[in-house]
Amino acid sequence: MLDQGARSELADFLRLRRARLAPAAFGFPAGRTRRKPGLRREELAAAAGIGLTWYTALEQGKPIQVSAGFLDNLAGALQLSEAERTHLFALAQHRLPPLPTMPKPDEAAGRLQPVLQAIAAPAYLRNARFDVLGWNDANTAMFGNFAVFPPEERNLLRLIFTRDYHRRSMPDWEGDARALVARFRLNFGQAADAAIFQTLISDLNAVSADFRRLWAAHDVSDAGEGVTHLISPRHGERRFRHQVLLPEAMPDLRIIVFLPETA
Repeated sequence: MLDQGARSELADFLRLRRARLAPAAFGFPAGRTRRKPGLRREELAAAAGIGLTWYTALEQGKPIQVSAGFLDNLAGALQLSEAERTHLFALAQHRLPPLPTMPKPDEAAGRLQPVLQAIAAPAYLRNARFDVLGWNDANTAMFGNFAVFPPEERNLLRLIFTRDYHRRSMPDWEGDARALVARFRLNFGQAADAAIFQTLISDLNAVSADFRRLWAAHDVSDAGEGVTHLISPRHGERRFRHQVLLPEAMPDLRIIVFLPETA
């Protein structure tokens, strides 16, 4: 049975995803009688072929259990992306196993630091909570040294939402921050130890209006690779294609490598 925190997270996610649906796309009138955006609960239940009573209870955060088939139908009607569907199943505790407990930072960094140093391009190591656990000399030369921050502050979300320097280093700060929060929420929904995520979420909600705004959107994404613009204090604005490497023995960790884009 889900605890209260998980039920509330699931309820908020369902409400926001229902609100973004266009009634006309489902053959329902979009007249002035609608007080709120999106489908009504009864319309969504009809579109998904699920019971209204069960859906209402789920969206209200009541302690009920539903089948995988129920969630599949609901995900289809809500027009969820694959990442959002994964997030839905994780929140409802169906099928998807939680991420493994995160390894201790010193253990992870010690085992993977030689790998980082063997990479010629800038690279760093992070866990599912976006704590930075290690980096190579090329990363320091390009972007500065994470060592200037105490270990508890070496977190990507803390840095981009609380440090003006890191905000200025991201020309597309809004887009990059939104993507980072969406990936973080996906990890949070799958985490075996949600408490350490919740501590970070509470801290950021308390100090950053931008984080509160992006977190309240309940966006989720599994995007990991792509092209990004970053401003290096030594080299100016550069384009990078970031690649994500997954250490097989530590599936919770990611090595992020920045490959210069020439065009």
